[in-house]
Amino acid sequence: MININIICIGKLKEAYLRDACSEYSKRLGAFCKLNITELTPCRLPENPSPAQIGAALEEEGKRILALIKNTDAVIAMCIEGRQLSSEELSAAVSDISDKETGRITFIIGGSFGLSPEVKSRARIKLSMSRMTFPHQLARVMLLEQIYRAFMISSGGKYHK
Repeated sequence: MININIICIGKLKEAYLRDACSEYSKRLGAFCKLNITELTPCRLPENPSPAQIGAALEEEGKRILALIKNTDAVIAMCIEGRQLSSEELSAAVSDISDKETGRITFIIGGSFGLSPEVKSRARIKLSMSRMTFPHQLARVMLLEQIYRAFMISSGGKYHK
């Protein structure tokens, strides 16, 4: 069984988002060993300067990279990433799980994104959409798409 690791900056604040993540986490138990790690975001002032944002991203990046194993296939969620169809994501997850040991680690940054170091460690840079979503909602969307990817690869009826 493949290991799926999700590293997130920030905690889910809304109960409805936690409930949705819990539901998809439960469903994913049939396909993978799922681990979600929430990291505390760096504190920034109300209107941070570019230098303050850069320093926060660097600090968060160091903490993220410390959790990634050398054997991890890393997928960074970032706005400049590629947009994949659900079928393409399913194929990528299947390809990684068929050819490698270790785990797939997805990374969701905070509201200012991810550090260049984290992005450079990623095998795939993935964007959900050209639209902007709250990063807390991105976690629900990612879990749903991972579940959909497994359902596609198993021939399940969830994906239409």
